[in-house]
Parts: sequence; C-alpha cells; structure tokens
Amino acid sequence: MKIRKNFLEGLEQKVYIHENKKDEFILIAVPDIHWSYSYTYEEDDIQTKLFHSLEKRISHDHAKTLSSRIVQWTREM
Repeated sequence: MKIRKNFLEGLEQKVYIHENKKDEFILIAVPDIHWSYSYTYEEDDIQTKLFHSLEKRISHDHAKTLSSRIVQWTREM
C-alpha cells in the first residue's frame, strides 16, 4: 500500500492506494472525505469515473485536481 499526501483547502489529507496484482485491481481511499473507489486494470477512462465519484464529496475544481493526481500516482505503481 502506498500513502500519498494531498493538500485540499489548506489541509493535508492522506490518500491510500492499494494495488492487488493477483486480482488486478486498485483500491483508493481518502478517509478525510469518507471516500473510496476501486477499479480493475482493464477499465477505461478511469479519470472521468474518479472525477464523478469525487465530485459528490468535494468541489468540482478539487475533484478534477485530485482525480488527476490519483491517476498519476496509480500509474507510478
């Protein structure tokens, strides 16, 4: 599991990223906003899906930024 720091409205949030290589999926959780999401390696357009899910919890601009960061962090794994 990887833990990344995200700064949202001046507050530091921890973003937990778990990659299950055996079952080929990734789980992301941000406890501070009571949000989690999982997806498989084969899913298309994951940034848009993350954005729409995040937008239910945080503002449009923050959801766009965080979804972009999550995609970047998961590609590094």
